Amino acid sequence: MSYLISEAAQDLLGDVKDFCENEVKEPCKEFDRSGEWPKEIYDQAIEMQLQTLEVPEEYGGPGLSRVDVAALFEEMAKADAGFATTISASGLGMKPVLIAGNEAQKKRACQLIMDGGFGAFCLTEPGAGSDASAGKTTAVKDGDSYILNGRKCFITNGGVASFYCVTAMTDKSAGVKGMSMFFIEAGTPGLSTGHEEDKMGIRTSNTCDVVLDDCRIPASNLLGAEGQGFTIAMKTLDQARAWMGCIATGIAQRAMEEAIAYGKERVQFGKPILKNQALQFKVADMAIKIETARQMVAHALTLMDQGLPCSKESAIAKCYASDIAMEVASEAIQMFGGYGYSREYPVEKLLRDAKIFQIFEGTNEVQRIVVANNTIGKF
Repeated sequence: MSYLISEAAQDLLGDVKDFCENEVKEPCKEFDRSGEWPKEIYDQAIEMQLQTLEVPEEYGGPGLSRVDVAALFEEMAKADAGFATTISASGLGMKPVLIAGNEAQKKRACQLIMDGGFGAFCLTEPGAGSDASAGKTTAVKDGDSYILNGRKCFITNGGVASFYCVTAMTDKSAGVKGMSMFFIEAGTPGLSTGHEEDKMGIRTSNTCDVVLDDCRIPASNLLGAEGQGFTIAMKTLDQARAWMGCIATGIAQRAMEEAIAYGKERVQFGKPILKNQALQFKVADMAIKIETARQMVAHALTLMDQGLPCSKESAIAKCYASDIAMEVASEAIQMFGGYGYSREYPVEKLLRDAKIFQIFEGTNEVQRIVVANNTIGKF
């Protein structure tokens, strides 16, 4: 693949590729059908320390660049997008702590990951999707504690996380300026999980409600200061969106590879169908779109590594990559013909997996708002 990565990442990429090819790709077909969370696969991933890829080196992580990690995530996504989403969403859950946490909070979150745990990011609520300011979860100060009440929904890793970064309103009259962010460990009394989603795609990831019912946490679990929660959440998403573009690119890459392999084998009118220029042009368009998406992801992640603004670039990467993942998966089905519409072949799953990447971590309509605002500026 066309990422320029370190030697250490190249060595690890080989291991990840072998693991995904032998232990992830085929077993996940059955888990996709059942909707069961494949704990045994994730246990193997934890043995390989794949959940630690985004942990900073000073807290025990592997010390890879974001582009290094992108190459690894894309390889995971080619095998199974739900698997890659679980690993990436754990990093998403850790990001608010790394962005706004104090040293003790950063050490604790990273240690939970290093010990084999996962993180979860809890922003969305039943009545607050794109409009995060409509959230109704509250956090009331009570001495040296906060008491949280509310319900979060569509939380990736919600049922398997070791810790949660949760937004809650500490001043409902202040709108987004009254939102705060809290670090809560699994097992805290008053925190539980609710309805688990029976999803169209990425079915090997866990998605469920997270319920807060008089959940009392130490005041020291506040990330940053009161009223900074919305800003922390938006900074988190600015970083996380590029990773969603990376996984979407992996889906598209797999779809193209499946279409090429099938096109070389399928014979019609006395020759492989890929001998037809019409299908060759389809593949060319796939390759152009995939490589463009990949390089936009790499550009956004490089800006992050350099500490430069990346909101616009991350939004472009997520929006474009998820759009082309849907396009490429659909074209792959077309190249398979009727077989592509059958669950006996892999491409229908890729289309189901791709769709969510146009929706979560900010719909692509929201991404276009972000890009427009960053391009036009104030006037």
